Amino acid sequence: MIAIRTEREIVLLRDANRIVAEVLCALADRAEAGITTAELDAIAERMIRAAGAEPSFLGYQGFPASTCISVDEVIVHGIPGSRRLKDGQICSLDVGVRYKGYYGDAALSVPVGEVNEERQRLLEATDRALANAIDAARAGNYLEDIGRAVEETVRPEGFSVVRNFVGHGIGTEMHAEPQIPNFSTGRRGPKLKAGMVLAIEPMINAGTHEVKVLEDGWTAITADHRPSAHFEHSIVVREGDAEILSISPVATRRWGECVKR
Repeated sequence: MIAIRTEREIVLLRDANRIVAEVLCALADRAEAGITTAELDAIAERMIRAAGAEPSFLGYQGFPASTCISVDEVIVHGIPGSRRLKDGQICSLDVGVRYKGYYGDAALSVPVGEVNEERQRLLEATDRALANAIDAARAGNYLEDIGRAVEETVRPEGFSVVRNFVGHGIGTEMHAEPQIPNFSTGRRGPKLKAGMVLAIEPMINAGTHEVKVLEDGWTAITADHRPSAHFEHSIVVREGDAEILSISPVATRRWGECVKR
């Protein structure tokens, strides 16, 4: 069953996701050549706790860090560690928090220095796919419309949609119904209703859609080791345009840019 959130609950979800947005913008600003993914994770944890929230990824099913930081061929669930960022890479940043019993979750991918043409197109296409998916997430449409919007955005660019990992509902749990594929399943699925809160997160690969999970049980990489990008927003379905919860005074609607204070 997909929960319909009250406006009181949406206020709390908005607060949780605003913390996520500000952490992501800070990380995007610091994601430069030479910094380690562990250092980025430490920045995020300090910010989350200073805001009165908890890092919801830390300890989730045994995950050992406060953020997922995935570089180049890593699609999702990258464990922060000693890896140093290098110019020309894509760095995907995924942050989740729990605040007053409600969850926030969002992600963005940023270029480290100057990236090549393929990586730049991949970033732009994935960002655009998220924007188009959010446009499709309105009351009266169906769950299938979200995945179709993603797939129809990236396939003409020659990119592939990851099928192993999907978006999800979010609220008093980090992962709730429904699961949200980023591709057309051929089934329209549930009808979207005002008050549903969804975390929409296209994960797009430059090459094959196939995935390999490393021995740590978390790190998911592209089977062909080509780069991947990941963008995510938590949104509320409305009668018209969806409301994006994971924005803040320092974040624009689309994750391609974080506005400096």
